[in-house]
Amino acid sequence: MDGIDTRQLAFNPQTANDFKGKVDPDWCPGCGDFGVLNSLRKACADMGLKPHEILTISGIGCSSNFPGYFNSYGMHTLHGRSLAVATGAKMANHELNVFVTGGDGDGYGIGGNHFTHTARRNVDLTYIVMDNEIYGLTTGQLSPTSSLDMKTKSSPHGSVEFPFNPITSAIMNGATFVARAFSSDTKHMSMLMQQAIEHRGFALISVFSPCITFNHDNTVQFFKTRVKKLEDEEHDTSDWKSACEKAMLWGDTIYTGLFLHVKDRPSLDEAEPILKEGGGISSRPLGISKEQSDKIISRMM
Repeated sequence: MDGIDTRQLAFNPQTANDFKGKVDPDWCPGCGDFGVLNSLRKACADMGLKPHEILTISGIGCSSNFPGYFNSYGMHTLHGRSLAVATGAKMANHELNVFVTGGDGDGYGIGGNHFTHTARRNVDLTYIVMDNEIYGLTTGQLSPTSSLDMKTKSSPHGSVEFPFNPITSAIMNGATFVARAFSSDTKHMSMLMQQAIEHRGFALISVFSPCITFNHDNTVQFFKTRVKKLEDEEHDTSDWKSACEKAMLWGDTIYTGLFLHVKDRPSLDEAEPILKEGGGISSRPLGISKEQSDKIISRMM
């Protein structure tokens, strides 16, 4: 687990720079992930959060280096397993604001099973997926969200696979806050992030974050001419059917914004009696003697 600057503990951050990590991003200049990083820093500052109140967890990929660039507790975990680790952390400490960051390959490919079950369990997490529709870290192979007929290193004649739709999938799997953003519209994205953090339950923000090096189809300009905000359409965020219909549009109009917001479903820690009683697991007595715990630890070391 990464360290945290203890000087941050005594005051309430006033600017996004207070959430600047110790490491500078090594993303390609112009990568959409910069917009995501800046938006989350701003969202946390605007909400008055403190770095020690946040845990940022990631898997593997370009975007999964995120915890090193963000000033909070952080864990860089296994490929596709970030949601599983984050679930354990949230169940252990209900007071933590747990953010999970990653990409489309990590989250919707190898981590697809965890994506499904974390959503249906309604674990109180904020999951930010930087979707560039390609595998960027491994230099340009087909990803779960790559478009039909897209030519990549692994599909030189064009993809024959139908792309995964994270918005409809999240809705059908039981997520209670489902949104989509565009990395170039940082103001809108930061607003969605604040709403997601405030939400009690599983919150997904799937972000169009163009890879300028390996994806020359889904570029910044491609999205700029197509994205429209659901807020401008007076979309009913309680209507899951309308949310799915709007999420399936992929042409001259591609919607961003909040698709679905379910407010009356308890999160996992609120619904499970064992977790609800007495707060998180980390705040409870072990239930065994010190001699027993010492014996267990010595056996594991």
